[in-house]
Amino acid sequence: MYLDREATIDKACRLIAEVGAAGGELAVFPEAFVPGYPLWVWFIPAGHTRPLREVYAEFVANAVTVPSDATARLCRAAKEARVAVAIGINEVNAEGSGTTIYNTLLYIGPDGEILGKHRKVIPTGGERLVWAQGDGSDLEVYQLPFGRVGGLLCWENYMPLARYAMSAWGTEIFVAPTWDRGEPWLSTMRHVAKEGRCYVISCCTPMRKDDIPDRFAFKGQYLAAVEGWLNPGDSVIVDPDGKIVAGPAREEETILYAELDRARITGPRWQLDVAGHYARPDIFELIVHRTPKPLLTVAVDRDPGESSRAPAP
Repeated sequence: MYLDREATIDKACRLIAEVGAAGGELAVFPEAFVPGYPLWVWFIPAGHTRPLREVYAEFVANAVTVPSDATARLCRAAKEARVAVAIGINEVNAEGSGTTIYNTLLYIGPDGEILGKHRKVIPTGGERLVWAQGDGSDLEVYQLPFGRVGGLLCWENYMPLARYAMSAWGTEIFVAPTWDRGEPWLSTMRHVAKEGRCYVISCCTPMRKDDIPDRFAFKGQYLAAVEGWLNPGDSVIVDPDGKIVAGPAREEETILYAELDRARITGPRWQLDVAGHYARPDIFELIVHRTPKPLLTVAVDRDPGESSRAPAP
């Protein structure tokens, strides 16, 4: 089902239903889950434009518009299961050309309504061949029945100011969809949890070479020497003391569960609250620019003879 939007949406809906049946309240999916992470950027050299163009065309054709029928299906699944969802998608820039892709984290409430979305602000390394940069306008934390949920995508978690902003907005459950795995990523997730005194859910896609259909030319041409796991996964859940409470799930496809204890969020903050008594706004200042930057602004020239006054009622 790699690079197959409908198939990955089907799978996501089945998993959301499974989480709901098990009593879960929040389902977190990996980075770029729909329709899949563009792993070829780490194997096809940047100068090999022909194979890059071929796979990018299919990538765009299977990407997601927000909102759309694809997101509506996810919303219905969330509502039926009464489960909040944080899912990584490859999002088309519907506000512009319709052919640029963002690495987006989509949030859906347990009522089936889209809460918001966050576009990754800095694609990492080879990812810049396929993903555009997001901006700060969609950085947000959402109040849900079980706590305040926010998060960052993959190596955004190595951006100290981004992490601080999420703490300052009161994140209690921090989601970190990713393609990263192993060390030092697992240590980073423990650090984020300890620093923010929050629960951290890091979700990654375990993927074998065989999961990529043979019809993709880049598989035979650039992955011939690769055997076994392309990514072992290493999804993990960490508590506010930085201790792993579920996982890492390595070389297996599974669902991790953990129970949230609010006292374990608030209690430890008497020692360390980075956006509270441990902050020093008199010394350090962070400004977050959340004004969107549109690709196009249309200015309409006024007729010189037109009155600037509004018509009388």
